[in-house]
Amino acid sequence: MAAKHSCWSYEDQRQFEASARTFLAEGLAAGERIWYARADGPGGLGGWLDEAALAHPGAVRFVPLEETYQVGQPLDPPAQVGTFTVASATAVVDGFAGLRVVADCTPLVATPDLLSVFAAYEALVDRFIATAPVHAVCGFDRGVLGDRAIAELACLHPASNAGGVSFTLRAGPPDGPAAILSGELDVAAEELFPAALAHVRPEPTGGTIVFDAAGLRFIDHRALLHLHRYAERAGADAVLRTSLGTVTELAAIVGAGRVRVERVQ
Repeated sequence: MAAKHSCWSYEDQRQFEASARTFLAEGLAAGERIWYARADGPGGLGGWLDEAALAHPGAVRFVPLEETYQVGQPLDPPAQVGTFTVASATAVVDGFAGLRVVADCTPLVATPDLLSVFAAYEALVDRFIATAPVHAVCGFDRGVLGDRAIAELACLHPASNAGGVSFTLRAGPPDGPAAILSGELDVAAEELFPAALAHVRPEPTGGTIVFDAAGLRFIDHRALLHLHRYAERAGADAVLRTSLGTVTELAAIVGAGRVRVERVQ
């Protein structure tokens, strides 16, 4: 995947490891430092990582998951982003083009409470990765977590291999829109979209919560009502910057009075 931050769900560990190896090898070819983070050792990538470390001194590291993340307890999202901020800056100082990470994060989202905190972290780290010399893959075992948990995590990433996830919601850049909304918000997103809003937590500025929705291809009345309710709870208006026509009329028809549309090309 070309995106800098991706969600990979898997059911076959060997298939995940094969994809991780390809992704990490691309990083070595690009002059990046690579990390592979996983609980219980490097698994099937151990031999390849050892060989790559010999061929690329200082560029390859296996990172025990508990060394980088708080396993078994809710992590501190800003502190966790800080960890990768330092790691990526160090990689550049050491002469590498950046940092490339594959992390099997399944143990970090093993309960609903852990997933909720980790999802908030995903929103923060995605904002960081967007402008940093970092490429990252977050891996999740579908057999352990189930389809719903995978969907909640996948929709927070610019790219994923999860089926049935038709939209993405991401935190906006500093001093920019509160969130970036793309894809299609239809009946399939009715339960997932409010969960995504709760994870990303777009905040108002000057009484408005601005959504960059230039990449939005479709939005139905259910999603507009979710935006209305979210903005109402925040005591603000939701501003939807989109090229879609008739959204203003639809919002008025369904009573989504807290949703304002700003047309963009």
